Amino acid sequence: MIVDSILTNAKAYINGQIVDCSIAIEEGKIFKIGKETQMPNADQKTDLKNLLVLPGLIDEHVHLRDEGKAYKEDFQTGTAAAAAGGFTTVLDMPNNEPVTMSAETLKNRMWAASRKVLVNVGFFSEFPKKLSETKDIIEEGAIAFKLFMGCQIGGLNIDDDEDLQNGFKEVAKLDVPLAVHAEDKALVTANEEKLKQAKKNNVAAFQLAHSELVELKAIERLLKISASTDVRLHFCHISTEEGLDAIWDAKKSERKVTCEVTPNHILLSRDDLPRQGQMLIMAPPLRGKSHVEALWRGLDTGSVDALGSDHAPHALAEKSASSVWDVKVGVPGLETTLPLLLTFVKKNQLSLTQLVKLLAEGPAEIYGLTNCGRLEQGKNADLTVVDFNQKFKIDASKFNSKAKYSPYDGWEVVGKPVKTFVNGLLVFEEGEIVAKTGTGSIIRRNDSEVSIR
Repeated sequence: MIVDSILTNAKAYINGQIVDCSIAIEEGKIFKIGKETQMPNADQKTDLKNLLVLPGLIDEHVHLRDEGKAYKEDFQTGTAAAAAGGFTTVLDMPNNEPVTMSAETLKNRMWAASRKVLVNVGFFSEFPKKLSETKDIIEEGAIAFKLFMGCQIGGLNIDDDEDLQNGFKEVAKLDVPLAVHAEDKALVTANEEKLKQAKKNNVAAFQLAHSELVELKAIERLLKISASTDVRLHFCHISTEEGLDAIWDAKKSERKVTCEVTPNHILLSRDDLPRQGQMLIMAPPLRGKSHVEALWRGLDTGSVDALGSDHAPHALAEKSASSVWDVKVGVPGLETTLPLLLTFVKKNQLSLTQLVKLLAEGPAEIYGLTNCGRLEQGKNADLTVVDFNQKFKIDASKFNSKAKYSPYDGWEVVGKPVKTFVNGLLVFEEGEIVAKTGTGSIIRRNDSEVSIR
């Protein structure tokens, strides 16, 4: 037999160990992993020269924008940023223009993306206006539902506990995850009104409006409402010690609860705000050092299940409005996440096993991506190739993303993604996108299974 390609001289992360091996690829799948002498013949061979090979990384929390927000980012630039950052699969959030919240808007978004994407992309949906349409959205291929608790975005009334519970029950029937942005809308609104009346419109005011209590109240409310529904609840970008503790308590009682943190909330704190100001405005906001330390402990204890970049690109002008209430929240993260975390692996503050768990195995398990997350025969040939010893400075001006700014601009890091293979195809190599747009795949969930089409 002659396979499509073989990667030789790899140091691959397999089942918690670094293994010297070759990897045979056929029709986008891993055909065989073993010694070079055990490999079949191939149309093409690539010598990886003892570089580290990780399972293709998954960013479970990405805003690719496009459609009505294409000026911020589009499917081509966003997935180019993903490939350059070592991510082979990304999951796209639904707060778009139009909002992804029906089978039709999802179908249109998938079609638009299919012509442009360079990596595998799955899509979240917000709740539809009629709960009876949730099944249609899943049948169209949504990976999961997303619920924003800080402001009204989808069709579910976030001010009504009964409406929320009915939505949770519907999602539980479909056996799909529900990702939530946990900030209490009523408290945020009340805080903002008081601060605006007092003519407070600076970064400190934003931090007060989105206080630690805002997150905790939302988490506690969601856990209470969902207790009788059997929904699989996944908390996005947890930022506080109290919030993480509440989630951990729910896990200990065997609830179907998982959570994510972002690199921003473990690498930055509110102490960084005087230096970068509005550029660091995000929701939830950066917290004090004690919360940062608690999140790091969560990585060690396993109470944190995944890392997501919360890649949130905006036009630069949107980050520098005269009033903090007009500043768009979030920063780009696809091209910085892996180098930043590899640097902490190098410093022995994070293990390679933790990194792979948080950026590959964890997201794959949470979202049912059965063909991703591990280097195994039969799984997708999604591979992230890393030069673990390469030092460089992050240069936001060279991002593939349209958002060419970063809180980490100028940081020196150690460990760089140098090749990214998606479904066996080399997409990124040594700083360049080398594949055609549209070569990535759209991931769909159908009949409770995830497939790539």
